[in-house]
Amino acid sequence: MFKHNLETIFKQESPFKLFFCSLLLSGLGYGIYKGILDNYLAEIVAMTEFDRGVTEFFRELPGLMLVFILAAFYTFSAEKLYKIGAVILLAGMGMIAVVPATRVLVTLSIFVYSLGEHIQLGMKNTITLEYAEEKKGGTALGYQNAVYQIGTLFGFLVIITCFSRFFQDKPYRTFFLISAVLFAISLAVSLKLTGKSELNRNSSRFYFKKKFRKYYMLEIFYGARKQVFFTFGPYVLILFYGADAARISLLFAISAISGYFFAPAVGRIIDRFGYKAVMVTDTLILVVVCFFYGFAHHIFPKDIAYTVCCANYVLDSIISLASIAANVYVQDISDSIDEMQKTISTGVSVNHMITIFIALFGGLIWQKLGIETLFVLSAVLGLCNSAYAATIKTKRGE
Repeated sequence: MFKHNLETIFKQESPFKLFFCSLLLSGLGYGIYKGILDNYLAEIVAMTEFDRGVTEFFRELPGLMLVFILAAFYTFSAEKLYKIGAVILLAGMGMIAVVPATRVLVTLSIFVYSLGEHIQLGMKNTITLEYAEEKKGGTALGYQNAVYQIGTLFGFLVIITCFSRFFQDKPYRTFFLISAVLFAISLAVSLKLTGKSELNRNSSRFYFKKKFRKYYMLEIFYGARKQVFFTFGPYVLILFYGADAARISLLFAISAISGYFFAPAVGRIIDRFGYKAVMVTDTLILVVVCFFYGFAHHIFPKDIAYTVCCANYVLDSIISLASIAANVYVQDISDSIDEMQKTISTGVSVNHMITIFIALFGGLIWQKLGIETLFVLSAVLGLCNSAYAATIKTKRGE
């Protein structure tokens, strides 16, 4: 049935099957890598809270650089850039697997990996839309995301079932090497892509217009609060509560599955109550999440506090889905599809501008002022987001 659906959505002459095979392998490699990375940094590289923030600064930096990279290589096809990204990504993963476990070398390896990952990320949608049949673009993008997420979930499951069970204790390099092999196979498959999809020019330049200023501010608030949980959420569980790689991977897997089931419901809520109501409400819920994440150990015994933090991590991943409300807002006030696409693309870059600094200073705040202060600040950012979203005037008279 799945195969039949794909054949009705994508052009038969396009190499969409090879593309999806590459995505599946990449997702599997990423799931394995992501499932053990935080534990590797904490247990083997011995990174402190501040060190983790510095590493995340360099991991996010390619996201900010991407707009300039795409502008420099605007003559290349999307497939060619996707292949270049695959080569760089593989080099980075290979480095992580073999370099000595020092802060500088590991951070450099993660930067190289992230550069390739972001280049590929910028090309996935362009290639998917080029291979899709007319008026099937949205469905095609949905399948693209589903295939990658399936691969990622299986990667998490590999760590959950195999880490420290069928290998020697803490076999981080073994799994990094397995991930590198999967990326190498993905690269080999992607080299067979012969299409020449045009690069999306909207992603290769900034687009600022006065009427979108509130959207850009919302992206700043969202990027800041998102980065706190993305970077430091798992690290709290590892350093503070002693969670191993299998437990962290299980948490990631539960979050991903929850997102899969709750995403349609969040979309329906936005359509039913409006994007403004959702943007105001989701960050109010975030205040509760941040409170328990920062203060659970003061309220509950350690084992219960750990469970409470895990539950709140999953809850945060669910309410983060509401970030699509900002895109609906942009759609509502845009004069054309082209303007909407350019604005959202610029919003992603604005988001990255703030996340790299939150990653850098978040670790310093945790180290100097404590975990409680870090998550109080995240809650304050959430309240600022809600207050600012409340000032939005909608066309639909919400």
